[in-house]
Amino acid sequence: MSYNPLQNSMSEAQFSLNGLPAKEGLYDPAFEHDACGIGFVANVNGRRGHDIIEKGIQVLLNLEHRGACGCDPDTGDGAGLTIQIPHEFYERECRLLGYTLPEPGHYGVGMLFLPVEHTQRLLCEGIIEGIVREEGQRVLGWRDVPVDPSALGWLARTTVPFICQVFIAKSKRTSEEAFERKLYTIRKRAENAIRPMILDGRVRNFYATSMSAVTVVYKGLMLAKQIKAFYKDLSDRHVVSALALVHQRFSTNTFPSWELAHPFRYIAHNGEINTLKGNVNWMHARESVLRSPLFNGDLARTFPIVSPGGSDSANFDNALELLLQGGRWLPHAMLMLIPEAWSTLPHMSADLKAFYEYHASLMEPWDGPAAMVFTDGRLVGAILDRNGLRPCRYTVTHDGFVVLASETGVLPIKPEDVKHKDRLQPGRMFLVDTAEGRIIEDGEIKDRLAERRPYKKWLEENLVTIESLPEPPRVHEPDHETILQRQRMFGYTDEDLRIVLAPMATAGEEPVGSMGNDAALACLSDKPRMLFDYFKQLFAQVTNPPIDPIREELVMSLVSYIGKEGNILDETPKNCHTLKLSHPILSNRDLEKLRHVKQGDFLAVTLPALFEVAAGGPGLEKALDALCQKANDAARGGYPVLILSDRGGNQDLAPIPCLLALSAVHHYLIREKLRTQVALIVESGEPREVMHFALLIGYGASAINPYLAFE
Repeated sequence: MSYNPLQNSMSEAQFSLNGLPAKEGLYDPAFEHDACGIGFVANVNGRRGHDIIEKGIQVLLNLEHRGACGCDPDTGDGAGLTIQIPHEFYERECRLLGYTLPEPGHYGVGMLFLPVEHTQRLLCEGIIEGIVREEGQRVLGWRDVPVDPSALGWLARTTVPFICQVFIAKSKRTSEEAFERKLYTIRKRAENAIRPMILDGRVRNFYATSMSAVTVVYKGLMLAKQIKAFYKDLSDRHVVSALALVHQRFSTNTFPSWELAHPFRYIAHNGEINTLKGNVNWMHARESVLRSPLFNGDLARTFPIVSPGGSDSANFDNALELLLQGGRWLPHAMLMLIPEAWSTLPHMSADLKAFYEYHASLMEPWDGPAAMVFTDGRLVGAILDRNGLRPCRYTVTHDGFVVLASETGVLPIKPEDVKHKDRLQPGRMFLVDTAEGRIIEDGEIKDRLAERRPYKKWLEENLVTIESLPEPPRVHEPDHETILQRQRMFGYTDEDLRIVLAPMATAGEEPVGSMGNDAALACLSDKPRMLFDYFKQLFAQVTNPPIDPIREELVMSLVSYIGKEGNILDETPKNCHTLKLSHPILSNRDLEKLRHVKQGDFLAVTLPALFEVAAGGPGLEKALDALCQKANDAARGGYPVLILSDRGGNQDLAPIPCLLALSAVHHYLIREKLRTQVALIVESGEPREVMHFALLIGYGASAINPYLAFE
């Protein structure tokens, strides 16, 4: 076959976009993670001043212990800040360069990392100017950002890009809201045009740290103490803002680079997104169904949504900006991506639960231990993941000043000046609206969101439960005469029965083992091993206690939804027309209920996942190709539920490893832009451990029927 269905969706070459080393030996840049220090300062009343810049930098300095350096002690993992566009300062600077800026809101600023080599830089600038004209806007001029490379460590100086700004004027027929969307489109189109040139070596690097009519980002591969010395703009008293969002990076397992320093265009992040690969693949799969009238029917120009080569935080930022440019309110978009625990909270209102359940049926959360600060230039806030596994504290003073950071004490504030201080609770949001001049409480945010649509009514009319489906005419019964033969066929061992299945069946508990497992790695073993054994768990490695959905059911859930994926940029009742499962493991009876649905949006078809034993490896390859084609035909034929089944294996027909069959179909349908139109259910005798189920769900299964484990 011409594809590897288990490969990561990003190719090796794409990592060179951000200066990461190529995959070599045991090193793979796909496994990079980070954990950092975050914060923001703001004037609640929206009063701009240079003191906000100074205080933001001071917060960075006091978070320096959360950053890191490498063999060069003067090269940090990254630091930066987001501020509002300082109009008076840029107006003065541009006038000196020979062009005039219009009033605020009528122009945008692109902060760019460009190649140092002059010809390459001119090529990038020409591409950007051409795209700006095509989008009906106008380039006013360019500005070389004054920097002092001597402030950096020697390692950072070897990779420092040429940093400049492009000023883009809004056309008269473009509204201010639409202009921000135009700038987003311009940036994405420029990335898409220049990326192939980076991959083939014609251009060394290109990255837009920001392109907005509201905010601008100053960041780089540096320590906190270096940012003010490197970016001379930040020392000018005319650089003013009502807010400053800051980040000090600690690359726990991550390769530092200029582009991956935070903040990104809307967020800065401390933690890890554990569901990243699945999130990225689903965002890619959704591109086929995304529509928005706000983009005049041409949203595809901005694809891919998630830029190749980004970190977990950069990918999150890409997803967030899509939702924002698609018309979502910033807190709404954040709660879609990082929902609080809602399903078992007894005191949460029914309307708010309905809000969360509607969006849970529409898209998956970006889960993991995370504290996130965010801003769109007017709103600035923070949110904590549902488990609250990252610290976040804030202080509000009587004169309307707010500081929030990974820890308390990042700024000296007299006790008598403190109006209120607290720590951010799990799943809660802290939000400052600098235009309205107030702090919006978490309850008010969520009440506003819960009331904006009749989510509860939509769910009552559209959500279907497995219990409501008709009883099936028959259910597969155990076949005790052949069970030993089938256990051997699926690789069962005596240890599986005694150590794994027995505790699960008798006590309903996952068996607990030692970390000192001395069994040979599957890739080095001379014994036949299951495909599942070639995978090792990815998990958050810093300050996270062991948790699971059974012991922590207050903040975790196993609920899953089966059905066609809707357009996440739209809010319609049809988006929640899904089948709700209390957990992703289907009993034989529940699977037969689904298999015997005769019509509608849950019509199912069973696709055999078997291959001819006599044909060997080529036969397996041929069977996989045939399975993918059958899935393609079924999806195009209007079947929204595909059951991949290895029932019927015998001496002539062997089961395709269920993880291989599932992932092959999953990635094939993504490439065919059909994946969001179907749900994939695995009916297999192979899975029996929690790790098996986790892998199947991670590679696209909506539900699993482990019939031999049940038997």
